[in-house]
Amino acid sequence: MKKFLKNNKGATAIEYGLIAALIAVAAIGAMQSIGSKLGTTFNNVSSQLG
Repeated sequence: MKKFLKNNKGATAIEYGLIAALIAVAAIGAMQSIGSKLGTTFNNVSSQLG
């Protein structure tokens, strides 16, 4: 039982997993925003050229 309570490797792995998940969510949100802005920009350029 003492070994189990002293073992922090599992908790550390979970913490790193949560941090990675939060970074992924933030990156996906940023990429969606950038993607929609790029789509608008390309549509504007296309309409100006056509």
